[in-house]
Amino acid sequence: MNRTILYVVFIAAVLGLGLLIGTNNIPGEWYRSLAKPAFNPPDWIFAPVWSILYVMIGVVGARMFLDHRRSAAMRLWLAQMILNFLWSPLFFGMQDIASALIVIIALVIAVAGFVVASWQRDRISALLFLPYLVWVAFATALNSAILLMN
Repeated sequence: MNRTILYVVFIAAVLGLGLLIGTNNIPGEWYRSLAKPAFNPPDWIFAPVWSILYVMIGVVGARMFLDHRRSAAMRLWLAQMILNFLWSPLFFGMQDIASALIVIIALVIAVAGFVVASWQRDRISALLFLPYLVWVAFATALNSAILLMN
């Protein structure tokens, strides 16, 4: 398969699945009724941030698939995708803040593990995951605070 096509497929799959999960788990009245910490960002910020991150995650997935398909980093990339896509249905769909917190803690660990595992082999992919790691760490703090406040 052509490298460019593979990049397009990975980006489209990650972004498309992320958007599909997001549109099927939209924060509703339940979420609006929750007590939230002062550092909770406005709702409009989440869609553009996640869209940018999903493009970066897709790029990294393609890089891993092309050059490090059988590596621990590729397995961590797959694990973080599963955990990422589980969080919204748990938090928004099932309204299970505690289970969502467990999943997002595992997600932070998987993303950090990916950065460590890919640092020597593919520094660009590791660096592309740093903003994602920061965002997921922030989301973990937000999830934790919402759990404690409700």
